[in-house]
Amino acid sequence: MTKNRHTVIFELTPEDNDRLAVLSGSFDENLRQIERSLGVEINNRGNQFQVIGIRKPAEIAKSVIEQIYQSTKNHKSFSQSDIHMFLKNIEAQDTKKEKKEKLESIKINTAKSQIKPQSMNQYYYLNHILNHDINFGVGPSGTGKTYLAVACAVNALEQEKVNRILLVRPAVEAGEKLGFLPGSLEQKVDPYLRPLYDALYEMLGFEQVNKLVERDIIEVAPLAFMRGRTINDSFVILDESQNTTPEQMKMFLTRIGFGSKAIITGDITQTDLPKDRQSGLRHAIDVLKDIDAISFTFFKAKDVVRHPIVQQIVEAYERQNL
Repeated sequence: MTKNRHTVIFELTPEDNDRLAVLSGSFDENLRQIERSLGVEINNRGNQFQVIGIRKPAEIAKSVIEQIYQSTKNHKSFSQSDIHMFLKNIEAQDTKKEKKEKLESIKINTAKSQIKPQSMNQYYYLNHILNHDINFGVGPSGTGKTYLAVACAVNALEQEKVNRILLVRPAVEAGEKLGFLPGSLEQKVDPYLRPLYDALYEMLGFEQVNKLVERDIIEVAPLAFMRGRTINDSFVILDESQNTTPEQMKMFLTRIGFGSKAIITGDITQTDLPKDRQSGLRHAIDVLKDIDAISFTFFKAKDVVRHPIVQQIVEAYERQNL
């Protein structure tokens, strides 16, 4: 036997020769069908079974045989299509188990909460963030793009992997003409950064966030104010990036310095730019797609983790190409 082959030994109970005959089928055809489907070898003596093969298919074969044997209490025979359905159902259950294990393998801890991915795309997104310095999260609202980005930023700050968190968001107006608004820079930009603040408050608490803002450990800035800077040892989040121009996106990406990690989030279907201006997010996806050090995670309507009706709304608009 080769090293990657595995033997599974088990017993079917209660022992019943009539039920065993139904399980095996005429001339053991049911067992042979399982062998062909999974690439394993099945041997038995009465109710003692041995399955030989690669570990995962061998364990699936064991589960299939056990389920079919359970069903022999109510069935006197099984067709090829019946055996096929048993195989499909077990494989689906196995895939579900693998998915659950993956979702539970990543946990982002913050002072007040522990965040875990709720979908496979969220799992891929977090995995990308942990392993890449520049990450794009693209998709509809409600898929956790911004929330998970903030969680990773808070975790990195608490573990002293970075010295600062920088929150950046273009103003809704494409030109970012904020000068006419009353108040300080933070007061002018705060309305655009509210979703980021909400996530920070949940993970760190209101008082702690305000202290970190006062000490410039958490900094808020409109995208236009990033020009000319080099950002080192920081965790930078550019939110609503679909409202950047290609020039602004290039400017932002080239600000990233040593020891920094950047996450760019956005929804290319929700661009507020004038119709004659190309979205910097859409442009970046095309221009940067072949750079291995940059990751892209594309969320779908099925990843929406808000009220179930939000997913239906997103899907309805997708059907209208909106």
